[in-house]
Amino acid sequence: MKRFLRSPLLWTFVVSLVLLLAVGGWLLTDPATSRSEALKTGGIAGGAIVALYALWLNDRRRRVEERRQEVERQRQELEQRRADQDRDRISDERFAKAVELLGHDADQVRVGALHALAGLARGRAIYTQTVLDILCSYLRRPFEHPRYKDTAKRDGNTAPEEGSAEEDQELQVRQTAQRLIGELLPAADSEGTPGYDLDLTGAVLEYFDLSERKIGKLLLRYGGLYSSTNLSGCVFLGPVYLTGAGTVPKKLIGFFRCNDAKFEQRAWFSGVRFSEDTEFRGTVFAGETSFKDSVFAKDAVFAGSRFKGTLDLHRARFQGLADLSFREPPGTVELRNTTVEPARDHELPDGWTVETLPDGRARLTTVKDR
Repeated sequence: MKRFLRSPLLWTFVVSLVLLLAVGGWLLTDPATSRSEALKTGGIAGGAIVALYALWLNDRRRRVEERRQEVERQRQELEQRRADQDRDRISDERFAKAVELLGHDADQVRVGALHALAGLARGRAIYTQTVLDILCSYLRRPFEHPRYKDTAKRDGNTAPEEGSAEEDQELQVRQTAQRLIGELLPAADSEGTPGYDLDLTGAVLEYFDLSERKIGKLLLRYGGLYSSTNLSGCVFLGPVYLTGAGTVPKKLIGFFRCNDAKFEQRAWFSGVRFSEDTEFRGTVFAGETSFKDSVFAKDAVFAGSRFKGTLDLHRARFQGLADLSFREPPGTVELRNTTVEPARDHELPDGWTVETLPDGRARLTTVKDR
């Protein structure tokens, strides 16, 4: 009963009735006001009180609904944070387990660990650079295989020498790691994607293919690139260093294709030994470029390439055909002791000539240098 007496609805009706009687009675004291008009005006006054109560009640319901929605939003955020924490924990556990399995004796377990890491990177972009670092680290491990011995002497149509079961299994694991690196890198023409860094210093790679991929910084110093390497169509957002690749004993660079690629920063190929045909057709070198002390054992093709910075060919040796028909020659070039094969008809930019030396060798010079 007491609760009913404290009800706002009861007092609203009481006040409304009192106001109806008071206004109606007051108006009836005026002889000029009819009874119907007095009741009508009193009803309007009483109805205003009820309308005000309805507005107050509606506002109260709105505030209650807003508080309910806020509580629901906070609950959902809490559940989302818990789900994220659970996902992070599961991801960290998967990551740690996969890294641990990379040292397993069974090759199929190592392959599974590599795929687990790649799957983690695909599902959580935050892991991509870390997983790429681990894959590169695995490929930097020392590795020898009989098929890499006397590579330069082996006929291209001759099957490579087979190794032991352990060597062949490890080769399969390493080629899986190479393939996964290419799959994890974004496409060269993708917009809004980052360029991930690769550190393959001293790595032994075979049939390495990163074509049509976007890459940040690439370190491949003193690496061994066997059979063929394909970097065609790549976009390198950061500096590229292949310094000394192929110069370490038993480490050679086979067919090297880098057509229609773009180097947005420094491209350093100094001291590289290219043992097979080398192609840089249509490639853009936007920064400093160096082939200082590099050796091109067979044909080197730079047809249609563009150099927007400097080009250093100091002591470079072209032992096969040198096709240097650049689409855009460098503004500054270093040609000191740059030698070419005197018996070949080389394709040279305007103003470049071949000068035969007294010892039978030939070197490249420019008109202004002569």
